Amino acid sequence: MHICSSLINPLYQTVQRPLSNTLSRTFIKMASTTSDPSTYRFNHTMFRIKDPKVSIPFYEKVLGMELFNESPGSDFTNFFLAFPCGFGPDADKMSKEEKANVQMAREGVLELCWNHGTETDSEFKGYVSGNEEPGRGFGHIAITVDDLQAACKRFDDLGVKFKKRPEEGRMKHIAFIYDPDGYWIEILNNSRRSPDSK
Repeated sequence: MHICSSLINPLYQTVQRPLSNTLSRTFIKMASTTSDPSTYRFNHTMFRIKDPKVSIPFYEKVLGMELFNESPGSDFTNFFLAFPCGFGPDADKMSKEEKANVQMAREGVLELCWNHGTETDSEFKGYVSGNEEPGRGFGHIAITVDDLQAACKRFDDLGVKFKKRPEEGRMKHIAFIYDPDGYWIEILNNSRRSPDSK
């Protein structure tokens, strides 16, 4: 019985081809699509923001991040920030273009998505932080600092709004602050030991 070759899966088209060659090509194809989870990275988190002129200075001047890449669209712009130390020991010598080129190879990137017009829209009520009903789900991001108490004193001096101070509640080793859009940011020492412990 004659079968039209165009109806046969190319994987099984072995006419005039040795079977071993076909199987070899199949295994090569399978190997080329293998993914190694040990190479995966937690690259970035995205927040929607109302006004970049407020949010970007907060993350740069209050938290010490650096705006290293912008991706404008027709009606939105994405801003990418990260701590400079994540770019390696020569971060201070790298241009923004060089940092943008390695953006996908590093961790700890924060993406701020600005939908144009929200900053001047009197009807815009802001975004849901994920910590209040309705819409409770997302919790927070966390930033580690060299000295929790000193960092909180600095935040106070800068007029940052607190959700929780270290001395409040049972967990004395953490604080929570709000960003300009109401997202929670947990603040912890970069070592679980307190700075004055021995």
